[in-house]
Amino acid sequence: MAAFNKKEIIQTLEQIAVYLEIKGENAFRVSAYRKAAQALERDERTMAEIGDPSKLKGIGKGTASIITELMEEGKSSFLDELKEDIPSGLVALLSLPGMGGKKIGKLYQELGVENADTLRKACEEKKVQSLAGFGAKTEEKILKALDEFGKRPDRLPIAHVMPAAAEITRRLNEFTGIERFELAGSFRRGRETVKDLDFIISTSDPEEVGSQITMMENIETIVSNGVTKISVELSFGDRLVVPVDFRMVEDEAFASTLHHFTGSKDHNVLMRQRAKEKNEKISEYGVESTETGEVTTFKDETGFFAHFGLPYIPPEIREGYDELETEEEDLNLIKVSDIKADLHMHTTWSDGAQSVREMAEASRGMGYTHMAITDHSKFLRVANGLDEERLKRQQEEIRKVNDEFSDFTILTGIEMDILPDGSLDFSDDILKETDFVIASIHSAFKQDEKTIMKRLETAMNNPYVAMVAHPTGRLIGRRDGYPVDMERLIEMAAETGTILELNANPNRLDLASEYVKKAQEQGVKIGINTDAHKADMLAHMQTGVKAGRRGWLKKENVVNTWDVETLLSFLSKNR
Repeated sequence: MAAFNKKEIIQTLEQIAVYLEIKGENAFRVSAYRKAAQALERDERTMAEIGDPSKLKGIGKGTASIITELMEEGKSSFLDELKEDIPSGLVALLSLPGMGGKKIGKLYQELGVENADTLRKACEEKKVQSLAGFGAKTEEKILKALDEFGKRPDRLPIAHVMPAAAEITRRLNEFTGIERFELAGSFRRGRETVKDLDFIISTSDPEEVGSQITMMENIETIVSNGVTKISVELSFGDRLVVPVDFRMVEDEAFASTLHHFTGSKDHNVLMRQRAKEKNEKISEYGVESTETGEVTTFKDETGFFAHFGLPYIPPEIREGYDELETEEEDLNLIKVSDIKADLHMHTTWSDGAQSVREMAEASRGMGYTHMAITDHSKFLRVANGLDEERLKRQQEEIRKVNDEFSDFTILTGIEMDILPDGSLDFSDDILKETDFVIASIHSAFKQDEKTIMKRLETAMNNPYVAMVAHPTGRLIGRRDGYPVDMERLIEMAAETGTILELNANPNRLDLASEYVKKAQEQGVKIGINTDAHKADMLAHMQTGVKAGRRGWLKKENVVNTWDVETLLSFLSKNR
């Protein structure tokens, strides 16, 4: 297994602490792992730079040996032992609101709770409320949460199904008998949530391919098993079950089938109306003349659209609005290959996993010409945010690393908190020495809309603030975010020349595509950034670009498609 990076080691230490709490171990032992995690979090170096973890204050020999094993082996035998000792159903209960390791440990040790069913029984028998630290109201909240816990949502957040989509794609590439395949449906259109995954497969031997599908690992249920369509439910990780449809067609029908099952339903209605005007009808197998019965098929979707006198319409905007009436040049949307920079990412200086140099090398590996390092500011203590002195030291390091490159530029930056009282985390004297200043809200989400808007307005009126990141604070399927008047936010961005971020993290995709479209219409510039906390998260740029395309976003309106000189010129106008 690959060695763990710093972020993964910190998370593992915290996981061990939770497991020990569940087991009922003494508080000092639990605390040792949390202190070790905090010691690593506070240290600005990578694991390679730290070397021997036992030399750090707060890390004893026992925890150091576990850290070393994680560094060298990419696993912890101690954590594996803990997992063996604790019922797996208990760990799943950690996702219930307000349920940490200590509370679950109490339920386990004193009431014999081992899973959701035994917890429900204990609540219904009024046993939970008698435990110290619980009470009748807590018991009532747990029962309410358990009602939701067992339900499978109608639609799954895109972040949940992306690993499943990648894994199924990998497996299909290894199958025999497949000529080509593509993922269709909501996933292909870049929706934030999906009901299922739809794979369209071109094959002349559906029985052979179907046999390989039904023998795949992780199949929880085979819902249907026909010659041309197989529906299964695949399990991935804890409690995640993904419904998947595999549709098998002859290659000549592939393009029509792909179009049909990509949708949307409203887009397909528009296309059927267009066909009717030509005395034709569209099916998933081709286009049939209602006069002669002749069926026309296509090599690809470009040919399909051309048959109706249309340019290729990108999947992301097939939503049944005005895509059929749009001029070809307006369908020329941003592409991943247009991106020249990522302007929001974190390093070991705050809560990231890699060093400045490592993130720079990873960004260069993406083919970028420049980037910005934007670690958290001091208010966010939980993320080891930078104070003024540490920010200056980091900027010195960035300049040193920057000097090593002749073909790449690293901008100094900061993700600065907009504080609950509306003030900013740094003074203008500090901000003016920083190339790229991001302002973000990470606290007091329950403030009313007027107060939140006042906070955002303060940031956007500051001449040194270049961009507002993840402007609503939402997490898809988990958190709605704070109340924002989006129309006014876009107006303020236009008035002040502030960039609005489309955060490419698939858990966020914030701005939502509908507001990306409105922002572009009002002349607001957009930054698509990954907010990467480790190097492999830079790959989320692809998801962000797809979300931008859903908002009809064009290359020229995205600041990280510009060269570094154009970007710096734009930023200097406000200063």
